[in-house]
Amino acid sequence: MLYREAGQFKATYAEDSQIFPIRQDKIGFWLLMLVFGAAVPLLANEYWLKAILIPVLIFSLAAIGLNILTGYAGQLSLGSAAFMAVGAFAAYNFILRIEGMPFLVALVLAGLTAALVGILFGLPSLRIKGFYLAVATLAAQFFIVWALVKFPWFSNNSSSGVVTAQDVTILGYTFATPEAKYVLTFLIVAFMALLAKNMVRSSTGRAWMAVRDMDVAAQVIGFRLMRTKLLAFAVSSFYCGVAGALYAYTYIGTVEPEGFNLDLSFKILFMIIIGGVGSIMGSFLGAAFIVLLPIFLDNLVPAIFGDSLGAGFVSNFQLIVFGGLIIFFLIVEPHGLARLWQIAKEKLRLWPFPH
Repeated sequence: MLYREAGQFKATYAEDSQIFPIRQDKIGFWLLMLVFGAAVPLLANEYWLKAILIPVLIFSLAAIGLNILTGYAGQLSLGSAAFMAVGAFAAYNFILRIEGMPFLVALVLAGLTAALVGILFGLPSLRIKGFYLAVATLAAQFFIVWALVKFPWFSNNSSSGVVTAQDVTILGYTFATPEAKYVLTFLIVAFMALLAKNMVRSSTGRAWMAVRDMDVAAQVIGFRLMRTKLLAFAVSSFYCGVAGALYAYTYIGTVEPEGFNLDLSFKILFMIIIGGVGSIMGSFLGAAFIVLLPIFLDNLVPAIFGDSLGAGFVSNFQLIVFGGLIIFFLIVEPHGLARLWQIAKEKLRLWPFPH
Protein backbone atom coordinates (compact mmCIF):
# COMPACT_ATOMS: atom_id res chain seq x y z
CA MET A 1 0.00 0.00 0.00
CA LEU A 2 3.00 2.29 0.36
CA TYR A 3 4.11 1.86 -3.27
CA ARG A 4 1.26 3.54 -5.14
CA GLU A 5 1.05 6.58 -7.40
CA ALA A 6 -2.48 7.48 -6.29
CA GLY A 7 -2.75 11.25 -6.06
CA GLN A 8 0.49 11.86 -7.98
CA PHE A 9 -0.63 13.79 -11.07
CA LYS A 10 1.52 14.76 -14.05
CA ALA A 11 0.64 18.22 -15.32
CA THR A 12 3.48 18.64 -17.84
CA TYR A 13 5.31 16.50 -20.38
CA ALA A 14 8.54 16.88 -18.39
CA GLU A 15 6.86 15.43 -15.30
CA ASP A 16 5.49 12.51 -17.31
CA SER A 17 8.87 11.66 -18.88
CA GLN A 18 11.11 11.98 -15.82
CA ILE A 19 13.40 9.10 -14.82
CA PHE A 20 11.48 8.41 -11.60
CA PRO A 21 7.78 9.03 -12.37
CA ILE A 22 6.68 7.73 -8.95
CA ARG A 23 7.62 9.73 -5.86
CA GLN A 24 8.55 6.58 -3.93
CA ASP A 25 11.15 5.67 -6.56
CA LYS A 26 12.73 9.11 -6.27
CA ILE A 27 12.85 8.89 -2.48
CA GLY A 28 14.32 5.39 -2.67
CA PHE A 29 16.99 6.53 -5.12
CA TRP A 30 18.17 9.37 -2.90
CA LEU A 31 18.13 7.11 0.16
CA LEU A 32 20.36 4.63 -1.69
CA MET A 33 22.69 7.45 -2.71
CA LEU A 34 22.85 8.60 0.90
CA VAL A 35 23.49 5.11 2.25
CA PHE A 36 26.17 4.11 -0.26
CA GLY A 37 27.72 7.57 -0.50
CA ALA A 38 27.84 8.53 3.17
CA ALA A 39 27.01 5.63 5.50
CA VAL A 40 28.97 2.85 3.78
CA PRO A 41 32.38 4.63 3.87
CA LEU A 42 31.90 5.24 7.59
CA LEU A 43 30.63 1.78 8.56
CA ALA A 44 32.22 -0.70 6.13
CA ASN A 45 35.59 -2.24 6.97
CA GLU A 46 38.62 -2.32 4.69
CA TYR A 47 37.85 -5.80 3.32
CA TRP A 48 34.35 -4.85 2.21
CA LEU A 49 35.55 -1.66 0.56
CA LYS A 50 38.59 -3.09 -1.26
CA ALA A 51 37.40 -6.60 -2.11
CA ILE A 52 33.67 -6.16 -2.68
CA LEU A 53 32.25 -2.65 -3.02
CA ILE A 54 34.90 -1.02 -5.22
CA PRO A 55 35.05 -3.94 -7.72
CA VAL A 56 31.23 -4.07 -7.83
CA LEU A 57 31.12 -0.40 -8.79
CA ILE A 58 33.86 -0.72 -11.41
CA PHE A 59 32.39 -3.84 -12.99
CA SER A 60 28.98 -2.17 -12.97
CA LEU A 61 30.42 0.67 -15.04
CA ALA A 62 31.99 -1.79 -17.50
CA ALA A 63 28.71 -3.73 -17.65
CA ILE A 64 26.84 -0.50 -18.43
CA GLY A 65 29.23 0.04 -21.33
CA LEU A 66 28.63 -3.47 -22.68
CA ASN A 67 24.89 -3.12 -22.08
CA ILE A 68 24.80 0.03 -24.20
CA LEU A 69 26.41 -1.85 -27.07
CA THR A 70 24.74 -5.25 -26.73
CA GLY A 71 21.54 -4.59 -24.81
CA TYR A 72 20.47 -1.32 -26.44
CA ALA A 73 22.23 -1.31 -29.83
CA GLY A 74 22.15 -5.08 -30.40
CA GLN A 75 25.83 -5.40 -31.34
CA LEU A 76 27.53 -8.42 -29.78
CA SER A 77 30.95 -7.85 -28.27
CA LEU A 78 33.52 -10.05 -26.54
CA GLY A 79 36.23 -7.42 -26.21
CA SER A 80 35.14 -5.40 -23.18
CA ALA A 81 38.26 -6.26 -21.18
CA ALA A 82 40.48 -5.11 -24.06
CA PHE A 83 38.86 -1.68 -24.07
CA MET A 84 39.30 -1.57 -20.29
CA ALA A 85 42.99 -2.28 -20.87
CA VAL A 86 43.18 0.59 -23.37
CA GLY A 87 41.68 2.93 -20.78
CA ALA A 88 44.02 1.75 -18.01
CA PHE A 89 47.20 2.09 -20.07
CA ALA A 90 46.04 5.36 -21.63
CA ALA A 91 45.44 6.91 -18.20
CA TYR A 92 48.81 5.65 -16.99
CA ASN A 93 50.68 7.14 -19.96
CA PHE A 94 48.80 10.44 -19.91
CA ILE A 95 49.69 10.97 -16.25
CA LEU A 96 53.26 9.72 -16.76
CA ARG A 97 54.20 11.66 -19.88
CA ILE A 98 52.27 14.93 -19.44
CA GLU A 99 53.50 16.82 -16.39
CA GLY A 100 50.77 18.09 -14.11
CA MET A 101 48.03 16.08 -15.81
CA PRO A 102 44.95 16.10 -13.53
CA PHE A 103 43.58 12.65 -12.78
CA LEU A 104 40.02 13.45 -13.87
CA VAL A 105 41.27 14.85 -17.19
CA ALA A 106 43.40 11.74 -17.68
CA LEU A 107 40.30 9.65 -16.95
CA VAL A 108 38.32 11.44 -19.68
CA LEU A 109 41.21 11.21 -22.15
CA ALA A 110 41.56 7.49 -21.36
CA GLY A 111 37.88 7.03 -22.15
CA LEU A 112 38.22 8.97 -25.41
CA THR A 113 41.24 6.86 -26.39
CA ALA A 114 39.24 3.69 -25.75
CA ALA A 115 36.36 5.19 -27.76
CA LEU A 116 38.63 5.74 -30.76
CA VAL A 117 39.87 2.16 -30.56
CA GLY A 118 36.27 0.99 -30.19
CA ILE A 119 35.27 2.84 -33.36
CA LEU A 120 38.15 1.20 -35.22
CA PHE A 121 37.09 -2.30 -34.21
CA GLY A 122 33.43 -1.38 -34.65
CA LEU A 123 33.82 -0.82 -38.37
CA PRO A 124 33.11 -4.50 -39.18
CA SER A 125 29.64 -4.04 -37.66
CA LEU A 126 28.69 -2.14 -40.81
CA ARG A 127 28.95 -5.37 -42.82
CA ILE A 128 28.57 -8.26 -40.38
CA LYS A 129 26.36 -8.97 -37.40
CA GLY A 130 25.59 -11.59 -34.77
CA PHE A 131 28.11 -14.35 -34.20
CA TYR A 132 30.50 -13.03 -36.85
CA LEU A 133 30.65 -9.61 -35.16
CA ALA A 134 31.31 -11.32 -31.83
CA VAL A 135 34.29 -13.09 -33.41
CA ALA A 136 35.56 -9.76 -34.80
CA THR A 137 35.46 -8.17 -31.35
CA LEU A 138 37.15 -11.29 -29.98
CA ALA A 139 40.01 -10.53 -32.36
CA ALA A 140 40.20 -7.06 -30.78
CA GLN A 141 40.57 -8.71 -27.39
CA PHE A 142 43.59 -10.74 -28.47
CA PHE A 143 45.18 -8.01 -30.62
CA ILE A 144 45.02 -5.25 -28.00
CA VAL A 145 46.48 -7.43 -25.25
CA TRP A 146 49.19 -8.62 -27.67
CA ALA A 147 50.06 -5.03 -28.63
CA LEU A 148 50.32 -3.93 -25.00
CA VAL A 149 52.72 -6.81 -24.30
CA LYS A 150 54.70 -6.51 -27.55
CA PHE A 151 55.45 -2.78 -27.37
CA PRO A 152 57.18 -1.93 -24.06
CA TRP A 153 56.55 1.81 -24.53
CA PHE A 154 53.04 1.37 -23.15
CA SER A 155 54.40 -0.02 -19.87
CA ASN A 156 57.29 2.50 -19.66
CA ASN A 157 59.81 -0.19 -20.75
CA SER A 158 59.10 -2.33 -17.70
CA SER A 159 60.81 -5.71 -17.96
CA SER A 160 57.85 -7.54 -16.42
CA GLY A 161 55.19 -5.52 -18.22
CA VAL A 162 53.63 -4.68 -14.84
CA VAL A 163 53.73 -1.07 -13.68
CA THR A 164 52.49 0.55 -10.50
CA ALA A 165 49.68 3.04 -10.94
CA GLN A 166 50.43 6.58 -9.81
CA ASP A 167 48.75 8.16 -6.81
CA VAL A 168 45.27 9.53 -7.39
CA THR A 169 45.42 13.24 -6.58
CA ILE A 170 42.58 15.72 -7.18
CA LEU A 171 42.91 19.41 -6.17
CA GLY A 172 45.87 18.58 -3.96
CA TYR A 173 44.09 15.79 -2.06
CA THR A 174 45.53 12.27 -2.46
CA PHE A 175 43.00 9.43 -2.43
CA ALA A 176 45.10 6.88 -0.59
CA THR A 177 42.73 5.20 1.86
CA PRO A 178 40.11 2.60 0.84
CA GLU A 179 37.35 4.94 2.03
CA ALA A 180 38.58 7.79 -0.16
CA LYS A 181 39.00 5.54 -3.20
CA TYR A 182 35.52 4.12 -2.67
CA VAL A 183 33.92 7.57 -2.49
CA LEU A 184 35.73 8.69 -5.65
CA THR A 185 34.70 5.53 -7.51
CA PHE A 186 31.13 5.81 -6.27
CA LEU A 187 30.75 9.43 -7.42
CA ILE A 188 32.18 8.73 -10.88
CA VAL A 189 30.09 5.58 -11.39
CA ALA A 190 26.90 7.23 -10.12
CA PHE A 191 27.38 10.21 -12.44
CA MET A 192 28.10 8.06 -15.50
CA ALA A 193 25.23 5.67 -14.72
CA LEU A 194 22.81 8.60 -14.52
CA LEU A 195 24.25 9.91 -17.78
CA ALA A 196 23.73 6.53 -19.43
CA LYS A 197 20.16 6.32 -18.14
CA ASN A 198 19.34 9.66 -19.72
CA MET A 199 21.20 8.75 -22.91
CA VAL A 200 19.20 5.59 -23.57
CA ARG A 201 15.96 7.55 -23.06
CA SER A 202 16.99 10.21 -25.60
CA SER A 203 16.79 10.17 -29.39
CA THR A 204 20.20 8.50 -29.46
CA GLY A 205 18.94 5.63 -27.32
CA ARG A 206 15.82 5.26 -29.46
CA ALA A 207 18.02 5.07 -32.55
CA TRP A 208 20.09 2.31 -30.91
CA MET A 209 16.97 0.33 -30.04
CA ALA A 210 15.55 0.75 -33.55
CA VAL A 211 18.77 -0.66 -35.03
CA ARG A 212 18.73 -3.46 -32.46
CA ASP A 213 15.18 -4.52 -33.27
CA MET A 214 15.53 -4.41 -37.08
CA ASP A 215 18.37 -2.52 -38.70
CA VAL A 216 16.92 -2.71 -42.23
CA ALA A 217 13.63 -1.14 -41.11
CA ALA A 218 15.53 1.49 -39.12
CA GLN A 219 17.52 2.42 -42.19
CA VAL A 220 14.35 2.63 -44.30
CA ILE A 221 12.71 5.12 -41.93
CA GLY A 222 15.77 7.35 -41.89
CA PHE A 223 18.23 6.19 -39.23
CA ARG A 224 21.86 6.28 -40.35
CA LEU A 225 23.25 2.85 -39.56
CA MET A 226 26.93 3.79 -39.79
CA ARG A 227 26.60 6.72 -37.42
CA THR A 228 24.33 4.86 -34.99
CA LYS A 229 26.43 1.69 -34.73
CA LEU A 230 29.77 3.45 -34.48
CA LEU A 231 28.37 5.83 -31.86
CA ALA A 232 27.28 2.80 -29.83
CA PHE A 233 30.79 1.32 -30.09
CA ALA A 234 32.33 4.67 -29.12
CA VAL A 235 30.12 5.25 -26.07
CA SER A 236 30.45 1.63 -24.94
CA SER A 237 34.23 1.71 -25.26
CA PHE A 238 34.36 5.07 -23.44
CA TYR A 239 32.57 3.55 -20.46
CA CYS A 240 34.79 0.47 -20.53
CA GLY A 241 37.90 2.67 -20.80
CA VAL A 242 36.94 4.72 -17.76
CA ALA A 243 36.14 1.50 -15.90
CA GLY A 244 39.56 0.12 -16.85
CA ALA A 245 41.32 3.23 -15.53
CA LEU A 246 39.39 2.99 -12.25
CA TYR A 247 40.16 -0.74 -12.12
CA ALA A 248 43.88 0.04 -12.25
CA TYR A 249 43.96 3.10 -10.01
CA THR A 250 41.34 2.54 -7.31
CA TYR A 251 41.17 -1.26 -7.16
CA ILE A 252 44.25 -3.21 -8.30
CA GLY A 253 46.88 -0.49 -7.97
CA THR A 254 48.89 -1.86 -10.90
CA VAL A 255 48.60 -1.79 -14.68
CA GLU A 256 49.32 -5.01 -16.58
CA PRO A 257 47.96 -6.49 -19.84
CA GLU A 258 47.27 -9.94 -18.41
CA GLY A 259 44.86 -8.43 -15.92
CA PHE A 260 42.47 -7.72 -18.81
CA ASN A 261 42.26 -11.16 -20.37
CA LEU A 262 39.41 -12.98 -22.09
CA ASP A 263 38.08 -14.30 -18.78
CA LEU A 264 37.30 -10.74 -17.70
CA SER A 265 35.41 -10.10 -20.97
CA PHE A 266 33.27 -13.18 -20.37
CA LYS A 267 32.71 -12.15 -16.76
CA ILE A 268 31.34 -8.78 -17.89
CA LEU A 269 29.14 -10.56 -20.44
CA PHE A 270 27.79 -12.83 -17.70
CA MET A 271 26.98 -9.75 -15.64
CA ILE A 272 24.58 -8.35 -18.23
CA ILE A 273 23.07 -11.78 -18.95
CA ILE A 274 22.28 -12.43 -15.28
CA GLY A 275 21.54 -8.81 -14.39
CA GLY A 276 19.44 -8.03 -17.44
CA VAL A 277 20.26 -7.18 -21.04
CA GLY A 278 19.13 -3.66 -21.90
CA SER A 279 18.90 -2.43 -18.31
CA ILE A 280 21.10 0.03 -16.44
CA MET A 281 19.96 -1.34 -13.09
CA GLY A 282 20.62 -4.85 -14.37
CA SER A 283 24.29 -3.92 -14.81
CA PHE A 284 24.57 -3.15 -11.09
CA LEU A 285 22.62 -6.25 -10.05
CA GLY A 286 24.65 -8.51 -12.32
CA ALA A 287 27.98 -7.07 -11.15
CA ALA A 288 27.02 -7.49 -7.50
CA PHE A 289 25.86 -11.04 -8.16
CA ILE A 290 29.03 -12.07 -10.02
CA VAL A 291 31.33 -10.54 -7.38
CA LEU A 292 29.46 -11.89 -4.36
CA LEU A 293 28.68 -15.40 -5.64
CA PRO A 294 32.29 -16.74 -5.51
CA ILE A 295 32.70 -15.34 -2.00
CA PHE A 296 29.43 -16.99 -0.96
CA LEU A 297 30.44 -20.34 -2.48
CA ASP A 298 33.92 -20.17 -0.92
CA ASN A 299 32.28 -20.01 2.49
CA LEU A 300 29.32 -22.30 1.79
CA VAL A 301 31.10 -25.34 0.36
CA PRO A 302 33.65 -25.74 3.20
CA ALA A 303 30.88 -25.18 5.74
CA ILE A 304 28.86 -28.07 4.27
CA PHE A 305 31.54 -30.53 3.13
CA GLY A 306 34.51 -29.47 5.27
CA ASP A 307 38.06 -29.12 3.96
CA SER A 308 38.23 -32.62 2.46
CA LEU A 309 37.19 -31.51 -1.05
CA GLY A 310 40.13 -29.15 -1.66
CA ALA A 311 40.42 -25.77 -3.33
CA GLY A 312 40.31 -27.26 -6.83
CA PHE A 313 36.80 -28.61 -6.31
CA VAL A 314 35.57 -25.25 -5.01
CA SER A 315 36.92 -23.37 -8.05
CA ASN A 316 35.43 -25.89 -10.47
CA PHE A 317 32.16 -25.85 -8.56
CA GLN A 318 32.02 -22.07 -9.07
CA LEU A 319 32.29 -22.56 -12.84
CA ILE A 320 29.52 -25.16 -12.75
CA VAL A 321 27.27 -22.79 -10.80
CA PHE A 322 28.01 -19.91 -13.19
CA GLY A 323 27.18 -22.05 -16.21
CA GLY A 324 24.01 -23.36 -14.62
CA LEU A 325 22.83 -19.88 -13.66
CA ILE A 326 23.42 -18.52 -17.16
CA ILE A 327 21.40 -21.38 -18.68
CA PHE A 328 18.70 -20.85 -16.05
CA PHE A 329 18.34 -17.13 -16.74
CA LEU A 330 18.41 -17.58 -20.52
CA ILE A 331 15.57 -20.09 -20.31
CA VAL A 332 13.46 -18.94 -17.34
CA GLU A 333 14.02 -15.17 -17.28
CA PRO A 334 15.98 -13.83 -20.28
CA HIS A 335 15.70 -10.27 -18.95
CA GLY A 336 17.57 -11.20 -15.78
CA LEU A 337 17.39 -9.89 -12.24
CA ALA A 338 16.23 -6.46 -13.41
CA ARG A 339 13.02 -8.00 -14.75
CA LEU A 340 12.42 -9.83 -11.47
CA TRP A 341 12.77 -6.51 -9.64
CA GLN A 342 10.33 -4.89 -12.07
CA ILE A 343 7.80 -7.68 -11.51
CA ALA A 344 8.17 -7.26 -7.74
CA LYS A 345 7.45 -3.53 -8.05
CA GLU A 346 4.36 -4.22 -10.17
CA LYS A 347 3.10 -6.63 -7.51
CA LEU A 348 3.72 -4.04 -4.80
CA ARG A 349 1.65 -1.47 -6.66
CA LEU A 350 -1.37 -3.81 -6.47
CA TRP A 351 -0.80 -5.35 -3.03
CA PRO A 352 -2.85 -6.39 -1.07
CA PHE A 353 -5.39 -6.63 -3.90
CA PRO A 354 -5.05 -9.58 -6.34
CA HIS A 355 -5.71 -7.54 -9.51
